[in-house]
Amino acid sequence: MARAVKVVIQHAETARLLGVGFVPLRAGAVGKRDESPVSTPVVTVSSARSATECAGRTRDRAEAQRRLDELRERYEREAPHSRFVTDHTNIVFGEGDPCARLMFIGEAPGAEEDRTGRPFVGKAGQLLDKMIAAMKLRREDVYICNVLKTRPPGNATPTVEEARICAPYLFEQIDIVDPGVIVTLGLPASRLILDREDTMGNMRGRWHEFVRLGKQAIPVMPTYHPAFLLRSYTEENRKKVWSDLQMVVQRLGSAAGAGPTTGHQRPSG
Repeated sequence: MARAVKVVIQHAETARLLGVGFVPLRAGAVGKRDESPVSTPVVTVSSARSATECAGRTRDRAEAQRRLDELRERYEREAPHSRFVTDHTNIVFGEGDPCARLMFIGEAPGAEEDRTGRPFVGKAGQLLDKMIAAMKLRREDVYICNVLKTRPPGNATPTVEEARICAPYLFEQIDIVDPGVIVTLGLPASRLILDREDTMGNMRGRWHEFVRLGKQAIPVMPTYHPAFLLRSYTEENRKKVWSDLQMVVQRLGSAAGAGPTTGHQRPSG
């Protein structure tokens, strides 16, 4: 009973820290690592905005979804996961708006994701939903996927080789959705997209970019995986994630759309 009460209290605290009324940044500190909590106005991205931007682009959206469906069919035919050990029932390919301005990339499906065939629907997914809501977006406004499309045994962290084998399908997902911003959740996704071996502490809190051949680079914000937050449930870690997400919100809401500040790159071709 005591443990259950503690879990309820922790989730309530997360709702507070990831709520729209809390911004762990001093005014004007965007891009810096100052995470002191103060009450400042929250810059939000209205879900209606993405709908408006896609108005008149029904054909584009339909085409993007068709390409995603074809990519999934090709993934299923080629079955790259057959080249390594998996413990899966369903392929968890990805879901969301095929024209999304914001794309979340995690590492691999867990047990609940494997059961349902949908990404981020377990405990970590419930926390991600709160994070998305705190950004004043809906889950259907974004696109969510993982590096691996099948569950590793025991929810193990994807290996470098497993990520390498699945990377072409992820990179093509990115090309099809063509988001304005990518948020990588956790080390496997961040290291693959940025092609670097730094710690999350060294990568998060500042902009990077994902460079694609013949296409515009996409700003990338690495941050901690929701599962990490559930394991290391400290106020400091939650403030860091919220700080990262606020930088994303401000980036999406900025008319200027300034370019990323660093250029650790991974071609998508």
